[in-house]
Amino acid sequence: MKIILALDDNTAKSLTNFFATYPNYDIVASASDGQSAIDCIVNHQPDFIILDLILPKLDGFAVLDFVINKLVSKKPYVIVTSALSQDAFVNKALTSGASDFIAKPFSPKVLKEHIDSIVAGGAVSPHSGNKARAKLIEEQITNVFLTIGIPAHIKGYQYLREAIKLTIDNPTYINNITKELYPAIAQKFETTAAKVERSIRHAIEIAWNRGRIESINTIFGMKIYNSQDRPTNSEFIALVADKMLLDNG
Repeated sequence: MKIILALDDNTAKSLTNFFATYPNYDIVASASDGQSAIDCIVNHQPDFIILDLILPKLDGFAVLDFVINKLVSKKPYVIVTSALSQDAFVNKALTSGASDFIAKPFSPKVLKEHIDSIVAGGAVSPHSGNKARAKLIEEQITNVFLTIGIPAHIKGYQYLREAIKLTIDNPTYINNITKELYPAIAQKFETTAAKVERSIRHAIEIAWNRGRIESINTIFGMKIYNSQDRPTNSEFIALVADKMLLDNG
Protein backbone atom coordinates (compact mmCIF):
# COMPACT_ATOMS: atom_id res chain seq x y z
CA MET A 1 0.00 0.00 0.00
CA LYS A 2 1.38 3.38 -1.07
CA ILE A 3 0.20 6.30 1.05
CA ILE A 4 -0.36 9.55 -0.84
CA LEU A 5 -0.62 12.82 1.04
CA ALA A 6 -2.36 15.49 -1.05
CA LEU A 7 -1.69 18.91 0.46
CA ASP A 8 -4.65 20.64 -1.13
CA ASP A 9 -8.32 20.15 -0.14
CA ASN A 10 -9.71 20.26 -3.69
CA THR A 11 -7.00 17.99 -5.06
CA ALA A 12 -7.44 15.53 -2.19
CA LYS A 13 -11.16 15.14 -2.89
CA SER A 14 -10.75 14.38 -6.59
CA LEU A 15 -7.79 12.08 -6.00
CA THR A 16 -9.61 10.16 -3.25
CA ASN A 17 -12.46 9.36 -5.64
CA PHE A 18 -10.12 8.37 -8.47
CA PHE A 19 -7.70 6.22 -6.45
CA ALA A 20 -10.54 4.42 -4.64
CA THR A 21 -10.49 1.89 -7.49
CA TYR A 22 -6.77 1.21 -7.00
CA PRO A 23 -6.27 -0.79 -3.77
CA ASN A 24 -2.49 -0.27 -3.82
CA TYR A 25 -2.88 3.46 -3.23
CA ASP A 26 -4.49 5.37 -0.37
CA ILE A 27 -5.15 9.12 -0.14
CA VAL A 28 -4.91 9.81 3.58
CA ALA A 29 -5.08 13.52 4.33
CA SER A 30 -4.93 17.10 3.18
CA ALA A 31 -3.79 20.36 4.72
CA SER A 32 -4.91 23.96 4.38
CA ASP A 33 -1.53 25.63 4.98
CA GLY A 34 2.20 24.92 4.95
CA GLN A 35 2.59 24.42 8.70
CA SER A 36 -0.33 21.97 8.81
CA ALA A 37 1.24 20.23 5.83
CA ILE A 38 4.43 19.59 7.80
CA ASP A 39 2.39 18.23 10.70
CA CYS A 40 0.54 15.88 8.32
CA ILE A 41 3.82 14.67 6.83
CA VAL A 42 5.25 13.85 10.25
CA ASN A 43 2.07 12.16 11.45
CA HIS A 44 1.20 10.10 8.37
CA GLN A 45 4.69 9.29 6.99
CA PRO A 46 3.43 9.08 3.39
CA ASP A 47 5.19 7.47 0.45
CA PHE A 48 4.20 10.35 -1.86
CA ILE A 49 3.41 14.01 -1.26
CA ILE A 50 1.39 15.96 -3.82
CA LEU A 51 2.54 19.49 -3.05
CA ASP A 52 1.22 22.82 -4.31
CA LEU A 53 3.69 25.70 -4.28
CA ILE A 54 1.12 28.24 -3.12
CA LEU A 55 0.19 27.58 0.51
CA PRO A 56 -0.61 29.97 3.38
CA LYS A 57 1.87 30.49 6.27
CA LEU A 58 4.65 28.41 4.67
CA ASP A 59 4.85 28.07 0.89
CA GLY A 60 5.50 24.86 -1.00
CA PHE A 61 9.24 25.48 -1.26
CA ALA A 62 9.49 25.73 2.54
CA VAL A 63 7.60 22.44 2.89
CA LEU A 64 9.87 20.83 0.27
CA ASP A 65 12.94 22.08 2.15
CA PHE A 66 11.59 20.49 5.34
CA VAL A 67 11.07 17.13 3.61
CA ILE A 68 14.47 17.05 1.92
CA ASN A 69 16.68 18.60 4.60
CA LYS A 70 14.95 18.31 7.97
CA LEU A 71 12.61 15.32 8.01
CA VAL A 72 14.27 12.57 10.05
CA SER A 73 11.71 9.82 9.43
CA LYS A 74 10.98 8.12 6.09
CA LYS A 75 11.52 10.58 3.26
CA PRO A 76 8.70 10.49 0.70
CA TYR A 77 8.75 11.30 -2.97
CA VAL A 78 7.49 14.84 -3.58
CA ILE A 79 5.50 15.64 -6.71
CA VAL A 80 5.06 19.39 -7.04
CA THR A 81 1.85 20.52 -8.74
CA SER A 82 1.35 24.17 -9.54
CA ALA A 83 -0.10 26.67 -11.99
CA LEU A 84 3.33 28.34 -11.75
CA SER A 85 4.78 26.26 -14.56
CA GLN A 86 7.40 28.68 -15.86
CA ASP A 87 10.84 27.13 -16.32
CA ALA A 88 12.26 28.98 -13.30
CA PHE A 89 9.70 27.44 -10.91
CA VAL A 90 10.03 23.97 -12.43
CA ASN A 91 13.82 24.12 -12.23
CA LYS A 92 13.80 25.36 -8.63
CA ALA A 93 11.39 22.63 -7.55
CA LEU A 94 13.36 19.82 -9.20
CA THR A 95 16.79 21.05 -8.10
CA SER A 96 15.44 21.51 -4.55
CA GLY A 97 14.64 17.81 -4.34
CA ALA A 98 11.20 17.25 -5.88
CA SER A 99 10.95 13.98 -7.79
CA ASP A 100 8.55 15.39 -10.37
CA PHE A 101 6.57 18.45 -11.44
CA ILE A 102 3.04 18.55 -12.92
CA ALA A 103 1.49 21.79 -14.13
CA LYS A 104 -2.05 22.60 -13.01
CA PRO A 105 -4.71 21.83 -13.99
CA PHE A 106 -4.08 18.10 -14.26
CA SER A 107 -6.23 14.99 -14.18
CA PRO A 108 -5.91 12.25 -11.54
CA LYS A 109 -5.02 9.86 -14.36
CA VAL A 110 -1.99 11.98 -15.30
CA LEU A 111 -0.87 12.01 -11.67
CA LYS A 112 -1.18 8.22 -11.48
CA GLU A 113 1.00 7.92 -14.60
CA HIS A 114 3.68 9.98 -12.89
CA ILE A 115 3.43 8.00 -9.64
CA ASP A 116 3.54 4.69 -11.51
CA SER A 117 6.69 5.87 -13.28
CA ILE A 118 8.35 6.62 -9.96
CA VAL A 119 7.26 3.29 -8.47
CA ALA A 120 8.66 1.52 -11.54
CA GLY A 121 11.99 3.25 -11.13
CA GLY A 122 11.40 6.48 -13.03
CA ALA A 123 12.81 8.71 -10.26
CA VAL A 124 15.22 8.44 -7.37
CA SER A 125 13.96 8.70 -3.81
CA PRO A 126 15.65 11.33 -1.62
CA HIS A 127 16.68 8.56 0.77
CA SER A 128 18.23 6.25 -1.84
CA GLY A 129 21.84 7.17 -1.20
CA ASN A 130 23.14 4.15 -3.11
CA LYS A 131 21.68 5.54 -6.34
CA ALA A 132 23.77 8.67 -6.57
CA ARG A 133 24.67 8.13 -10.22
CA ALA A 134 21.03 7.62 -11.20
CA LYS A 135 20.06 10.78 -9.32
CA LEU A 136 22.79 12.74 -11.06
CA ILE A 137 21.60 11.52 -14.47
CA GLU A 138 18.01 12.49 -13.53
CA GLU A 139 19.16 16.00 -12.72
CA GLN A 140 21.23 16.28 -15.89
CA ILE A 141 18.32 15.19 -18.09
CA THR A 142 16.09 17.72 -16.33
CA ASN A 143 18.63 20.47 -16.95
CA VAL A 144 18.88 19.55 -20.64
CA PHE A 145 15.10 19.66 -21.04
CA LEU A 146 14.76 22.98 -19.23
CA THR A 147 17.59 24.53 -21.23
CA ILE A 148 16.19 23.58 -24.61
CA GLY A 149 12.60 24.38 -23.64
CA ILE A 150 10.70 21.11 -23.23
CA PRO A 151 7.84 21.94 -20.81
CA ALA A 152 7.48 19.63 -17.83
CA HIS A 153 3.70 19.34 -17.94
CA ILE A 154 3.36 17.59 -21.30
CA LYS A 155 3.33 13.80 -21.60
CA GLY A 156 6.23 13.81 -24.02
CA TYR A 157 8.47 15.20 -21.26
CA GLN A 158 7.97 12.08 -19.14
CA TYR A 159 8.12 9.65 -22.06
CA LEU A 160 11.32 11.25 -23.36
CA ARG A 161 12.94 11.09 -19.91
CA GLU A 162 12.08 7.42 -19.70
CA ALA A 163 13.37 6.77 -23.22
CA ILE A 164 16.73 8.34 -22.42
CA LYS A 165 17.11 6.47 -19.13
CA LEU A 166 16.21 3.13 -20.72
CA THR A 167 18.68 3.77 -23.52
CA ILE A 168 21.42 4.63 -21.02
CA ASP A 169 20.79 1.33 -19.23
CA ASN A 170 20.46 -0.65 -22.46
CA PRO A 171 21.96 1.06 -25.55
CA THR A 172 20.54 -1.61 -27.87
CA TYR A 173 17.12 -0.02 -27.40
CA ILE A 174 18.06 2.76 -29.79
CA ASN A 175 18.32 0.23 -32.61
CA ASN A 176 14.87 -1.15 -31.81
CA ILE A 177 13.01 2.02 -30.93
CA THR A 178 9.68 1.06 -32.50
CA LYS A 179 9.54 -2.60 -31.51
CA GLU A 180 11.14 -2.40 -28.05
CA LEU A 181 11.67 1.12 -26.66
CA TYR A 182 8.23 2.62 -27.30
CA PRO A 183 6.39 -0.52 -26.08
CA ALA A 184 8.51 -0.58 -22.89
CA ILE A 185 7.59 3.04 -22.13
CA ALA A 186 3.96 2.43 -23.05
CA GLN A 187 3.75 -0.48 -20.62
CA LYS A 188 5.03 1.65 -17.72
CA PHE A 189 2.61 4.47 -18.41
CA GLU A 190 -0.37 2.28 -19.38
CA THR A 191 -0.67 3.79 -22.84
CA THR A 192 0.15 2.76 -26.41
CA ALA A 193 3.45 2.78 -28.27
CA ALA A 194 1.92 5.03 -30.94
CA LYS A 195 0.96 7.62 -28.33
CA VAL A 196 4.46 7.48 -26.85
CA GLU A 197 5.99 8.11 -30.27
CA ARG A 198 3.67 11.04 -31.02
CA SER A 199 4.16 12.62 -27.60
CA ILE A 200 7.95 12.46 -27.86
CA ARG A 201 7.76 13.97 -31.35
CA HIS A 202 5.57 16.75 -29.98
CA ALA A 203 8.05 17.49 -27.15
CA ILE A 204 10.94 17.79 -29.58
CA GLU A 205 8.88 20.00 -31.91
CA ILE A 206 8.07 22.35 -29.03
CA ALA A 207 11.76 22.68 -28.18
CA TRP A 208 12.68 23.56 -31.76
CA ASN A 209 9.74 25.95 -32.15
CA ARG A 210 10.96 27.88 -29.11
CA GLY A 211 14.08 28.68 -31.09
CA ARG A 212 16.72 27.79 -28.53
CA ILE A 213 19.02 26.25 -31.10
CA GLU A 214 22.15 27.90 -29.72
CA SER A 215 21.35 26.54 -26.26
CA ILE A 216 20.98 23.08 -27.75
CA ASN A 217 24.32 23.32 -29.53
CA THR A 218 26.00 24.70 -26.40
CA ILE A 219 24.85 21.70 -24.35
CA PHE A 220 26.53 19.29 -26.74
CA GLY A 221 29.63 21.43 -27.22
CA MET A 222 29.36 21.72 -31.00
CA LYS A 223 27.08 23.04 -33.71
CA ILE A 224 24.84 20.08 -34.42
CA TYR A 225 21.57 21.68 -35.47
CA ASN A 226 20.07 24.77 -37.04
CA SER A 227 16.44 25.94 -36.94
CA GLN A 228 15.56 23.89 -40.03
CA ASP A 229 17.47 20.75 -39.05
CA ARG A 230 15.33 18.85 -36.56
CA PRO A 231 16.37 15.45 -35.21
CA THR A 232 14.22 12.36 -35.35
CA ASN A 233 13.06 10.88 -32.07
CA SER A 234 15.77 8.23 -32.15
CA GLU A 235 18.49 10.75 -33.02
CA PHE A 236 17.58 13.01 -30.12
CA ILE A 237 17.27 10.15 -27.62
CA ALA A 238 20.61 8.71 -28.72
CA LEU A 239 22.31 12.11 -28.58
CA VAL A 240 21.22 12.88 -25.01
CA ALA A 241 21.85 9.32 -23.82
CA ASP A 242 25.37 9.38 -25.28
CA LYS A 243 26.06 12.70 -23.57
CA MET A 244 24.89 11.32 -20.21
CA LEU A 245 27.10 8.25 -20.63
CA LEU A 246 30.15 10.35 -21.56
CA ASP A 247 29.60 12.78 -18.70
CA ASN A 248 29.13 10.09 -16.09
CA GLY A 249 31.48 7.39 -17.25
